[in-house]
Amino acid sequence: MIPGPEASRSLADRPLAERLLYTAFLLLVGIGYLMALSYIYLSHQGHDGRPGLSVDDLVYNYYGNRSGTRIEAAIRGPMAGYIQAEDRHHVVAWLRSGAPERDYAARIQPILAKTCLQCHRPASGLKVVDLSTYAGVRAVAEVDTGASLLSLVRLSHIHLFGIGLVLLAVGLIFRLAQLPEWLKAALVVLPFASVATDILAWFLTKWDPFYAYTVVAAGAVLGLALVAQILISLYQTWFPKRR
Repeated sequence: MIPGPEASRSLADRPLAERLLYTAFLLLVGIGYLMALSYIYLSHQGHDGRPGLSVDDLVYNYYGNRSGTRIEAAIRGPMAGYIQAEDRHHVVAWLRSGAPERDYAARIQPILAKTCLQCHRPASGLKVVDLSTYAGVRAVAEVDTGASLLSLVRLSHIHLFGIGLVLLAVGLIFRLAQLPEWLKAALVVLPFASVATDILAWFLTKWDPFYAYTVVAAGAVLGLALVAQILISLYQTWFPKRR
């Protein structure tokens, strides 16, 4: 089938309003992607007790820290900046001794009161763990097994629908780019395959921490392919001479 004149027109040949529409959307998607990377960095980094995002941080997020408790993982990771090192040492020692109730009121409750209870109490109105009572603390003084299956399923269906629609819209613009057909097809398919692989690797990492490397690799392929589509589309929209 021979494509008609409309289908054969390049991005630079599109009317001004259409090119502005494509440009605005692609720029917005690019900014949104940067915000998503920032969120991943800020929410996942520090779980291993070291600054920056590492593979170990992903392991702690999905597989958990099977040698420690949920509250220990929190005060060593994302909540480390809210508690002093000496206080953290006392809390961890108490947790590893079995979190006995007899020591809670005298040793642990004062530390939590000055570092955690501004947010972690019912009166705050926040949907966070209640640490104002021994029962609330005891509930998170259990072995950290990472994200629950329920949360992974909830996040995965949101990502599959949301990112899938974004990739479809970007791909519909990118299909007008002037590139070898094999390269264009590869750049269109790679992000979809990467998202599916990335989300499957979440569940596999919960079973075996080795698959955290698959999460990193799939995320990198997704990012590179998406950025390539956006930059190529923007360049060919404005810089080549119109025919």
